[in-house]
Amino acid sequence: MSVTRHIEQEDLALFAMQLLSKDEAAAVTTHLEHCTECSQQLAKVQGDLAVYAHTVDMHPPSAQARERLMKQVAREKKAVPIERAAAREAGSGYRTDLGSGRTMQDEPQRGFGSRIFPWVGWAMAAGLAVAAGSLYREREVMRGTLIRQVGEMDRLAADAASAQRVMDAMTDRTAKHVMLTKTPATPTPPAPQGRATYVPEKGTLIFLANNMEPLQPSKAYELWLIPADGRNPIPAGTFHPDDHGNASVILPSLPRGVEAKTFGVTVEDDGGSQTPHLPIIMAGS
Repeated sequence: MSVTRHIEQEDLALFAMQLLSKDEAAAVTTHLEHCTECSQQLAKVQGDLAVYAHTVDMHPPSAQARERLMKQVAREKKAVPIERAAAREAGSGYRTDLGSGRTMQDEPQRGFGSRIFPWVGWAMAAGLAVAAGSLYREREVMRGTLIRQVGEMDRLAADAASAQRVMDAMTDRTAKHVMLTKTPATPTPPAPQGRATYVPEKGTLIFLANNMEPLQPSKAYELWLIPADGRNPIPAGTFHPDDHGNASVILPSLPRGVEAKTFGVTVEDDGGSQTPHLPIIMAGS
């Protein structure tokens, strides 16, 4: 490369913004090693770019934005008329620009702002696109986190409300405490036992059982509230004992204000029944 050929300012600006291809950037780097004037021009370009950089938050352009920019550069370079290029080559006694053959005397120097501003606009647009995409992804992540946190808060609130109802039932002075034991028709030890805590005004019921015998997979125990006014028994929930024979029914859905005459437990098909089937294996009042 001859040192009498110089690089035009548009190429220096693209080189400073790292927007040239690898081959073009290598050619510019080689030229700058031998050309003091172009090195000085590059320093001025870099200084002006630094000023522009302080006017907007810059971000690295994406691969798609870079590709569109390079295609635009290629189209603008191809748009130079062949006649003008030939006329510039005719003035061989003057300095020419790298790659384009443009002489320094062919046309007046354009201001640096008019040369570099379009490329800065491309870089700013690409940076803003990247920033917008990043902000959108961050917003979606925050939105998902907020939804999960709201769901967790709702669950905790529901658990707290249930725990408070259990505590209220256990400490209510009006609560009725009933011990359920095996009826004479059931076999001997270990004897199943159950304790029911019932608050009629609130329709709150807590039932705990132990020593319950295991059932077939298609069967389930069902708890019944038998009203004192003679109405039909009210189903109060089904349950399956664990491996140690323990089971519970906590806060089943019951109507309020129903006085209980007694409580009973039957064996029903899995899923429960609306009418108890004999025998009643446990009862208490």
